[in-house]
Amino acid sequence: MYGCMGLGGAWDTLPYGAEDIARAEAAVEAALDIGVTVFDHADIYRHGKSESVFGEVLARSPGLRERITLQTKCGIRLPDDGRPGRYDLRGASVLRRVEESLTRLRTDHVDVLLLHRPDPLADPAELAGALSSLHRQGLVRRFGVSNMHAAQMARLQSFLDVPLTVNQLEMSLHRRDWVEEGVLVNTVAGAGVGFPSGTVEHCVERGVQLQAWGALAGGRFSDPENGPAAALVARLAEAEGTTPEAIVLWWLQRHPAGIVPVVGTTRPERIRACRDAVARAPGLGHEQWYELWTAARGAPLP
Repeated sequence: MYGCMGLGGAWDTLPYGAEDIARAEAAVEAALDIGVTVFDHADIYRHGKSESVFGEVLARSPGLRERITLQTKCGIRLPDDGRPGRYDLRGASVLRRVEESLTRLRTDHVDVLLLHRPDPLADPAELAGALSSLHRQGLVRRFGVSNMHAAQMARLQSFLDVPLTVNQLEMSLHRRDWVEEGVLVNTVAGAGVGFPSGTVEHCVERGVQLQAWGALAGGRFSDPENGPAAALVARLAEAEGTTPEAIVLWWLQRHPAGIVPVVGTTRPERIRACRDAVARAPGLGHEQWYELWTAARGAPLP
């Protein structure tokens, strides 16, 4: 899956230009070249410019919309007019944000809509009504969440007549809380793990796809000089005849939860470096997976 947060120019309110559209086209082309057909957005990315430049790419490429899956998110409001950043999953707000995303993306529907962050003030019945309305109108095909734990998902699902099919969470060889929480039970170290217990299991049991944002960990494992874990990644990549990026993504994909990495780099060469993570089964054995985990955590397992 390709994450489009980097498209659209700078994080400011200046309009995007021809150069930004060209960069977006190059990134999309690179993603398609390696077999990626799912593109992940959010209404707030670059203040809406990420969706807008992607809409330009779609307009310039007849037939592309039918070949891809479009996913977007709503629910975060950036600081504006002296007000702080906040979350907003009120029904009317969700309806409005989806309409705005459809306009920017130049499409009549999105395939998947994720609720970007939990809103403590959200009325689940009202929110469910808005999502059901979007589904009945054909504006959204499927729904999911992002950055939510199992209990929040279960609570919302109890009001919905359509299933939640996705949970997008930060998961990588660097951000390992999602796997650490399962082995640090009954240890002092376990108290410092912030990942909510049982969320991975909840998703697997209910057929909810786990999507990993930040899957490449900001490139920290791509340079073999960047510590023991990066050096091990480089050695494994050489042994497997692949790239460090593929090794890092394979580490996620080797887990039986069926994790789908979201690749967010805008550099075509780094996108193409992920090719083997799409085209080949994970090339890591049991021992190699644990070697990477131990090297990345910098300490033995309990």
